[in-house]
Amino acid sequence: MLQFIDVILPIPIQKTFTYSVTEDEANFLQKGMRVAVSFGKSKIYSALVLNIHQTKPTLYEAKEIHQILDETPLVNEQQLQHWQWLSDYYMCSLGDVYRASLPSAFLLESETIINKNQSFIDTTILTDDEFLIFEALEHQSHLTIHQVADILGKKKVMPIVNELLKKSAITIKEEIYEQYKPKLVKYVRLDPDYNSDDSLEKLLEQLSRAKKQREAVLSFFQLSTGNKPIKVKSLEDKANVSSSIIKSLVDKNIFEFYHIQTDRIQFKGDTNSLKVLNKFQEKALTEIRESFTKKEVTLLHGITSSGKTEVYTKLIQEVLDKGKQVLFLLPEIALTTQIITRLQFYFGDQISVFHSKYTMNERVEVWNNVLENKTKAKIILGARSSIFLPFSNLGLIVVDEEHETSYKQFEPSPRYNARDAAIVLAKIHHAKVLLGSATPSLESYFNAQQNKYGFVELNRRFGNVLLPKIELIDVKEKHRKKEMKGHFSDRLLKCIQEALNEKEQVILFQNRRGFSPVVECKTCGVSPQCPNCDVSLTYHKFKHELRCHYCNYQRPMPNNCGACGSNALDNKGFGTEQIELELKELFPDYKIGRMDLDTTRGKHGYQKIIGAFEAREIDVLVGTQMLSKGLDFDNVSLVGILNADTMLNFPDFRAHERAYQMMVQVSGRAGRSKKQGNVAIQTYNPYHQILQQVSTTNFGEMYKEQLQERWQYKYPPYYRLIKITLKHKDYNRVDTGVNWLTKALQNSFGEYVLGPTAPAVSRIRNQYIKNIVIKIPPKQSLISTKKQLQKIKNTFEAVSDFRPIRFIIDIDAY
Repeated sequence: MLQFIDVILPIPIQKTFTYSVTEDEANFLQKGMRVAVSFGKSKIYSALVLNIHQTKPTLYEAKEIHQILDETPLVNEQQLQHWQWLSDYYMCSLGDVYRASLPSAFLLESETIINKNQSFIDTTILTDDEFLIFEALEHQSHLTIHQVADILGKKKVMPIVNELLKKSAITIKEEIYEQYKPKLVKYVRLDPDYNSDDSLEKLLEQLSRAKKQREAVLSFFQLSTGNKPIKVKSLEDKANVSSSIIKSLVDKNIFEFYHIQTDRIQFKGDTNSLKVLNKFQEKALTEIRESFTKKEVTLLHGITSSGKTEVYTKLIQEVLDKGKQVLFLLPEIALTTQIITRLQFYFGDQISVFHSKYTMNERVEVWNNVLENKTKAKIILGARSSIFLPFSNLGLIVVDEEHETSYKQFEPSPRYNARDAAIVLAKIHHAKVLLGSATPSLESYFNAQQNKYGFVELNRRFGNVLLPKIELIDVKEKHRKKEMKGHFSDRLLKCIQEALNEKEQVILFQNRRGFSPVVECKTCGVSPQCPNCDVSLTYHKFKHELRCHYCNYQRPMPNNCGACGSNALDNKGFGTEQIELELKELFPDYKIGRMDLDTTRGKHGYQKIIGAFEAREIDVLVGTQMLSKGLDFDNVSLVGILNADTMLNFPDFRAHERAYQMMVQVSGRAGRSKKQGNVAIQTYNPYHQILQQVSTTNFGEMYKEQLQERWQYKYPPYYRLIKITLKHKDYNRVDTGVNWLTKALQNSFGEYVLGPTAPAVSRIRNQYIKNIVIKIPPKQSLISTKKQLQKIKNTFEAVSDFRPIRFIIDIDAY
């Protein structure tokens, strides 16, 4: 009887595909295993088994699979359920979710192998490039596409390979390769022949002349008293001998080598007892427990430095005692460094970390540990992608700093929000979700007020430290009175000097990296633009270059203006790099550090800077929004915000809410341990209502005011948003397409269609961009809206002129 399987392919195609398998294969296969299948002309992919059945496909002949890649399922039933939800809700294909979920090592790709056709004789018909490849094949049994590219020194080599195929000079086949390599550690043991005391005496006599070898054997016995396997490296260090000495002992059959597979990253740590909570934390904890009896999701609104992490640890411990897993979501990789240290102190080696700064192999190991429910993966700390891990008995998800935009994925698909996806994941596992934040997002706070979520408040700082004093500095006034020194007002400089005199640390916040956002010619006013994007280039002084922050295009800083030739070039605006250099001149005796995307490139980039700041090796730390989240430094007494207006004047309906959150979060880094901290905010508009609310840390007032505006202008949380983006390198084509689409959408959704509009940066990487926004009123069904939108999209893509245009749908695009 013929058997069939439905598989998900890691490509953005909406439906699943059916392949045929033998009866034995069908009996062995399970849902969630990977199989290698060919798709298209010759490409081989690792597909994921979704169903095993006996129904033959009607529209095409089912191909056979190449091979089965797993012995046990790699993805479990609950994950597949979650993927299905993500695919339906965010209107993307299952293939997109599959590709985003699995570490790339599991997505086997095929490598094209080129062999020489032995019967081919007439080399005169080959071009120079073709002959080069043919000649190389006479010296090598086969070549890969990468090797061909190296031989020819070109990137595009497929046309040449195809010509050789047409002329029957070569044959090609696809070969699958596994990318993950387990880490093997080399250990050493004594040959079984030397287990008796007599043989050991003989052995030492035998080695009496070989002094180093005898030393190595004696050191081995010293180490072996601990009954643990002995690493070759440890033996070399202990005996102070080289690897060749140990190798010669192996050659004499005295020692033998063996390997043990280990994880690349292991967290060591003692398990200390948890901190005793103060009465406010204790009360919050009791309220959370009560809330969890009635509600699946609870929002913890705890002001900055109120000790939310300690409350989390108590809840985590309770869940671990029940033998369940915990997922701790963080918005920023920078945060994991501090939280790991704090959690390791309590939970030792039960923690695993999962985020994009880890290598592919390290992520595969975490995946396998979670899949096998190992002790070392009881608590998973990670950025948004960790919701895709193969949990089997999740008990609690903590979403720290739940208001953060970093939880939303904008590119590539699936464009999911990790906070919302985590709530659905918890529902599948019958787990609880705790959302924590000092400045909750309007949507979450609204849900809590509407009784959809449980709500708990923690409004006392730990140790009863007062909230920082917030001072607004009027920059316009300071400029008028000539009291500015560079980008610093006299008041801010005085505060910095006072803090440094007290041997305290300072954090300065400027949400722009680089030295200066715009370089402008004083004569003709032209500023250098990026050739691929509609945006001016940012000047980076350290490398003396201009760089585009959208496509990474870079070029050296010119000496004169490209338009008029004048050499009077001026810098407008300022970034973190410029602030750092100004501070070095103003405070030459102190150590200044900078933390932004440019200084935290490597895997341990964050760790180095945060470590140095904690160790008080840095006196003043300048940084972008990375600094605003949940970091805990006990010696910071002053926080300065250098330009509050850029955050307020941003073209986005959430600009005011975000500015409030960002400023309150940054302010929260001041005065966390003993005495009250200070915050200085420089602004051109000190009477702006958001700045007034920040200065009094009045979340309730900000929430009411913003909610009123959202209702008036029809925005979330009352209305849902779907954003459609069209991209193509031909402006006219995008323009025609977007106008056709707008009319089609207006016929269905009427006045709730906004646009078409071009975004502030309307061309990125040579692709022109147009946006349309659909608002969905509270009573309108989201499901039927999506169905209608899918129909319009299918019609749009059926028009041959519009087919090359990229059509992107983003649900809840904020």
